[in-house]
Amino acid sequence: MAKVTILGATGNVGIFAAHTISEIPYVSDMLLVGRPGREDFLAGCCRDLSDSFAARGTDIRLSYSTSILDAKDSDVVICTAGVPRRPGQDRNDLAFENAKIIAETAETIGRSSPDAILFLVTNPVDVMTAVALKYSEFQPRQIFGLGTHLDSMRLKSLIAHYFRVHVSEVHTRIIGEHGDSMVPLWSATTIGGIRISNLPTFSGLPAQEMIETVRTSGEAIIRDKGSTVYGPGEAIATLVKTILGDENRILTVSSYIKSEIHGIGDVCIGVPARINRDGVFPVPLSLEENEVAGFRESVKKIRKVTADVMERLEEVR
Repeated sequence: MAKVTILGATGNVGIFAAHTISEIPYVSDMLLVGRPGREDFLAGCCRDLSDSFAARGTDIRLSYSTSILDAKDSDVVICTAGVPRRPGQDRNDLAFENAKIIAETAETIGRSSPDAILFLVTNPVDVMTAVALKYSEFQPRQIFGLGTHLDSMRLKSLIAHYFRVHVSEVHTRIIGEHGDSMVPLWSATTIGGIRISNLPTFSGLPAQEMIETVRTSGEAIIRDKGSTVYGPGEAIATLVKTILGDENRILTVSSYIKSEIHGIGDVCIGVPARINRDGVFPVPLSLEENEVAGFRESVKKIRKVTADVMERLEEVR
């Protein structure tokens, strides 16, 4: 049984993630951490969640705090804390502002919960994963970000709708930045185990239109309803279950790569990784030429933003 801590639990994603994670059978303790001054809200969230647990028959010890130090002995720490993206704002516009929060948070978690797995949701998630890796002093396997997992699920849904098949029959991946330079792996996309390019109707697939829909999906949801909640919340729970269940599933998350993809590496970015109780382990890949080129460009962009953020952090810390 495991203890899961959610940092930034007073936000929309944090509190919904608490609800989805509570359905995971391996979770025995859950801690919600919010900012000082939000004690009443946190208390209300705990009461409301406890009522849902009682109705469902879930037995989890639930508590709240405004101190990150109470995350000690956590098995998984999920960080949703940070400034949310506003309509029309690029994820990378948030980089330095959120990096200051993540650097301090990661340092504290590194000292108080040295054996934990730290899961970043805060945007821009690839950059925040790198910041957390540096300031926590964790092993690379202990740090990962939501990355392109949700993007991959969004593409999966669009493909299933186009081919009129159950979503579970579709397997696809998006790698690279969780953002504009994301790279779809059509070469690794299958339906019912059949490579998508071997299906006659593939020639009519509006591939570019689909990718553009995925790229702008988060912004469209933020514009229409203020924030993305349900998609990220369910995606977070899937990843936590994969870790705690020691499932060894291969999912596409932001993690540190050395040179696993065509010799490209030394960056935190979205790649397929094997995930279990020990952490996250990137899987070496061989891609098609156009996919390699797209991935190189995505890495180049994330490296630059990451380097700029790290330099500015050093100046203020």
